[in-house]
Amino acid sequence: MKSIKLDGKAIFPSKIVCVGRNYMAHIDELGNEVPTEPVIFLKPNSAISSEIYFSEVDTVHYEGEISFMVMSGKLSAVGFGLDLTKRELQSSLIANGLPWERAKAFDRSAVFTDFVSFSGSIQALSMELHINGQLVQKAGYELMLHKPENILDEVNRFLSFEDGDLIMTGTPKGVGAIQAGDTFTGRIFEHEQLLVEGSWVVR
Repeated sequence: MKSIKLDGKAIFPSKIVCVGRNYMAHIDELGNEVPTEPVIFLKPNSAISSEIYFSEVDTVHYEGEISFMVMSGKLSAVGFGLDLTKRELQSSLIANGLPWERAKAFDRSAVFTDFVSFSGSIQALSMELHINGQLVQKAGYELMLHKPENILDEVNRFLSFEDGDLIMTGTPKGVGAIQAGDTFTGRIFEHEQLLVEGSWVVR
């Protein structure tokens, strides 16, 4: 089982619940339809990685996201996550009405910072992603079509959360292909206060 860190302690999520098409500007940049309800898909524990890997076979896009850990049925901790996506494959699967798992749930497709316990205002959270020192993604709670609390409620209608499971709340505009040697830095803020950050060099 792959682990992530919560306040320095190893946690083993059973799954990652992901939300697609949760920012209007990202929907527009990919030319997708606006969903009438949350687009939910899963990544398995085997998708978790502490490194970003370049693929010479597939075009892999980064998607920076505000991510949460669920404990006792509540959004109890926050971290920054990268939902890595095989974009061309995903587009082909969507065009043929097929599931996304081959493009979304592959090994090492979910990269996270450490998580920190959080009891502040979820409405005040925002994220930034920098690549090679340049800001490429920035967004927060106010731009989400489906808010984290509502996502939790929606998923609970059909799926049980185990302690330590993760929720990735969707990516804003600014996605693109990863390149070998790129340096990624992800940050989560509450208002102007930095809560957690992490950096990775694409291997």
